[in-house]
Amino acid sequence: MSGALGWVRPGAGADGMSLATAAIIAAGRRMDRHGWVPATAGNLSVRLSPGLIAITRSGGHKGLLEPEDVIQVDLDGAPQRQGDRPSAETGLHCGIYRHFPEAGAVLHGHSVAVTVLSRLGGDAIRLSGYELLKAFPGLPTHDATITLPVFDNDQDIPRLQAAVGERWRQAEAVVPGYLIRGHGIYVWGADMPAALMRLEALEFMLACEMEQRRIA
Repeated sequence: MSGALGWVRPGAGADGMSLATAAIIAAGRRMDRHGWVPATAGNLSVRLSPGLIAITRSGGHKGLLEPEDVIQVDLDGAPQRQGDRPSAETGLHCGIYRHFPEAGAVLHGHSVAVTVLSRLGGDAIRLSGYELLKAFPGLPTHDATITLPVFDNDQDIPRLQAAVGERWRQAEAVVPGYLIRGHGIYVWGADMPAALMRLEALEFMLACEMEQRRIA
């Protein structure tokens, strides 16, 4: 076990699904307390095995999740039980898991800072000099810069994932997170605690950026 909220690989059996579900429910409540998943916004997932994911079903408030609100899909986003309806954005979770074998959890939220800053234009947001940059791989000091990609919103999820994947292929170093313009943020980590840490770090820095622009 790698933390109070999740495992790197819970396993594909009933016990693994129970652990993943508990991690997702706890993370949803934590994100809700910060105001990052209003109404039915957001989705959360945990990798159960190399080809299987536990993910929140379509709709529902992520701060009020129950065990039946978490379902299983494969890496193509196909539900493993007839009648289960995954989120339309499941394909973006699957894209992360396919591209990054080390990814064990993915979080998607809709905060005010993410929504506002992503609407201001440009294909990236640069974050420099923040102490919380140390939450990201390979950054042992605040004296660093990360470039957080911003993608135009697109209801065609395969096309959006293709654009994300192309940016990953071109990047010298991939930051484990990106924004969708006017929509939300995606962050991933080796397990749920790592994903939550990176989400909270990014949300803090983006909130600082928005406040700085407001008072400048």
